[in-house]
Amino acid sequence: MHPYRTHSCADLRKENAGETVRLSGWIHRKRDHGGVLFIDLRDTYGMTQCVVDQDSPLINEVDRWRNESVITITGRVKNRTPGTENANLSTGDIEVYIDEAQMRSAADVIPFQVAEDDGTGEDMRLAYRYLDLRRPWMQNKIRLRNEVVAAARRRMWEKGFQEFQTPILTASSPEGARDFLVPSRLHPGKFYALPQAPQQFKQLLMCSGFDRYFQIAPCFRDEDSRASRLAEHYQLDVEMSFITQDDLFAVMEEVMNGLFTEFSTWTGVKHTVTPTPFPRIPYKEAMLKYGSDKPDLRNPLEIVDVTDVFAREDVTFNAFKGVIGKGGVVRAIRAPKVSDRPRRFFDKLNSWAQGEGAPGLGYIVFEGGEGKGPIAKFVPAEAQMQLRETAGCEDGDALFLVCNQEGPAAALAGKARDRICDDMEIRETGAYKFCWIVDFPMFEMEEKTGKVDFSHNPFSMPQGGLEALSTKDPLDILAHQYDCVCNGNELSSGAIRNHEPDTMAKAFEIVGYDIEEVKKRFSALYKAFQYGAPPHGGCAFGIDRIVMLLSGETNLREVGAFVMNGQYEDPMMGAPSDVSREQLRDLHIKLDLPKEKAKSEAA
Repeated sequence: MHPYRTHSCADLRKENAGETVRLSGWIHRKRDHGGVLFIDLRDTYGMTQCVVDQDSPLINEVDRWRNESVITITGRVKNRTPGTENANLSTGDIEVYIDEAQMRSAADVIPFQVAEDDGTGEDMRLAYRYLDLRRPWMQNKIRLRNEVVAAARRRMWEKGFQEFQTPILTASSPEGARDFLVPSRLHPGKFYALPQAPQQFKQLLMCSGFDRYFQIAPCFRDEDSRASRLAEHYQLDVEMSFITQDDLFAVMEEVMNGLFTEFSTWTGVKHTVTPTPFPRIPYKEAMLKYGSDKPDLRNPLEIVDVTDVFAREDVTFNAFKGVIGKGGVVRAIRAPKVSDRPRRFFDKLNSWAQGEGAPGLGYIVFEGGEGKGPIAKFVPAEAQMQLRETAGCEDGDALFLVCNQEGPAAALAGKARDRICDDMEIRETGAYKFCWIVDFPMFEMEEKTGKVDFSHNPFSMPQGGLEALSTKDPLDILAHQYDCVCNGNELSSGAIRNHEPDTMAKAFEIVGYDIEEVKKRFSALYKAFQYGAPPHGGCAFGIDRIVMLLSGETNLREVGAFVMNGQYEDPMMGAPSDVSREQLRDLHIKLDLPKEKAKSEAA
């Protein structure tokens, strides 16, 4: 007999009754029922109930063993007494009566419960992540991640893609976030950067003549932490040659629809998946209708522009008129059939808006053919009729109003749209709703500096090419850029690439890079474009976010095996950590610490 196990803790069934078996695993729970000791033995595959009879010479010793100790047992399989079966276990029809038991590794008192969710905080869970990962629900999510990655690979291979690995130590590149830098010992004063994305390498693969590339790529971005962002993440990175935007959409829609359909029941609730082709929404339309370039289409509410109504001479609501006179806009969200809601429904939304930094959330309720509410008296009947027509309001509906400059108005209206939806409890459930956001602006102006910068990916092809860059106002130029969004989460970002050296140089010139700087910072890409570069494009889908959605989680840290906390610290490994003076000396580095840190170091 094998020294550790003849079966896993998920294998045994009624047909094994009478067999002598050996199992190894962790003590999940112990229960003493009138002198009979029951042990739930757990391994990564499942659970088996084991029994120590009250007259067994083992009972006193086994009773002292703590939960989470690793043991090996040998015993006889018996069918459970009718009525005591456990339908929640694959092994729930049998139990193993222990004849021999051996301690393999005794557990100390555990800092939190493994067998149940006892509400332990995230930092404690991350400090003892190896214990947290023993929990069956955590193991299920890590297995889901493995299955999702395997399914994604299979689908990419089936579509003729080849998998490549690109460097982790590379040069710093403007990808929209701060780089993690790695000092070079052999080249004093110089630094490598961890890749924010394999952007230049995958484009160089296209220049090398490979037609379809993909990679499950690790990426690193030194950004502020939040639930939907990690310092280190993985993405399904894709690039294709001789394609249009439509070609890429057609391929990746099939991959994503198939992937989400395959795992659509993982949470126990059957989810529908947007059929192909996915809706395509221009960026400008998305910002108007949803107040976001990451719209959750499970929310049926839409935003409309009603600036013209409040700019009318007969409308006397001066709080809005003053903003409109300075170039502001008024956005409206129709909430259907809420006129019978209690006053606190409206007051809560007003208080919420004030918490977001707004003066409040104005509204008009349409009832009995007329508008009611705090703003209605400033809007005469004819203007109210125009409001109803513009927003599609009927009796019983309310119209919530936001007034500000265009950017802040869109942002607040987008948040209000989601808040109203949730307060009304009308967000669709059991659905994965996809769309593409397209036609992003190529450039944007930084408010503080007035400087023009790239708004998305700097390596994108502008719509209209070099001519547009040479003749148009940069802020009017659109790019062949696109995001794939699902349930309000950006799953993918991508673009048709700029593969022409002159166009590339002009695009960077607009944001302040002269040609010598372009040649220096992007020398490989710029040179490669001069030796015959194919038209190409690609995208990258976030693996972590895909798994988060499929598992029903809202925090990326719940779907990775080993992750950092919200302050980008690893309490288990003690990272980031101090290093010795010798290490710093080898790297030719002297620390220039903030004063408070320097004082604590000296102490």
